[in-house]
Amino acid sequence: MNRPFLLRLSVAMLIPAAAISLSLSGGLTGALVTAALAQSPSPSPATSASPSPEPSAAPAASASPAATPSPSPAPPAAAASPAPATAPVQTADPFGFEMELEPKKVVIAKGSANWDSAFDTLIDSFKALGTLLEKQGIKPSGNPMIVYTSTDDTGFTYLAEIPVDQDPKNLGKDMSIGKSPEGKALKFVHRGSYDNMDNTYEAITNHLDDKKLEAKDTFIEEYLTDPLKTAEDKLVINVYVPLK
Repeated sequence: MNRPFLLRLSVAMLIPAAAISLSLSGGLTGALVTAALAQSPSPSPATSASPSPEPSAAPAASASPAATPSPSPAPPAAAASPAPATAPVQTADPFGFEMELEPKKVVIAKGSANWDSAFDTLIDSFKALGTLLEKQGIKPSGNPMIVYTSTDDTGFTYLAEIPVDQDPKNLGKDMSIGKSPEGKALKFVHRGSYDNMDNTYEAITNHLDDKKLEAKDTFIEEYLTDPLKTAEDKLVINVYVPLK
């Protein structure tokens, strides 16, 4: 920013030290006065002490306008961070994967249900088995399963099974100790509610027809998510189809 400055200049003016006062008296005429004055030696003019002009006050430092600071060079652009590694692509669930089922010791509750109340009936069987094991301090050694032993248009019969490492005592009505199914089977995966299992089984039937495979009259469902605590539409169930 420019800033104005003030120049102060003092000039000394010389004024004669005395003024000659002439009394014009006695009838002296103006001519005599003039002559008398003319004959008087002219005084040397006083050295006109015209003082040297007072040095001008140096102008206030004319603050030169502050040099506009050169803009700091822009910081170099940050090097682009390397793109994060691409997350591994989730592979599709197994569909028709051939495998060998290994038998497990299980506690079993036998039951039957109609299709309208199928899931509630299965949950009741799991609850009964869970209560039995809990009272005896026995922890399950695997996921709960349902083995369908027969089906028709109105309902089905089944075995609710929970794997265990030791034999529970005081079994309830329709309960027993046994082995889970074994042998060659195809594995499929269902995600979602039990009510939508029809779509999964229809796809399984189509797969068996396309591959010209013959299955036993038994289907096994292994509940990977706890059916007692998981929202029904969040269920994840492995479906095993034993082959002849």
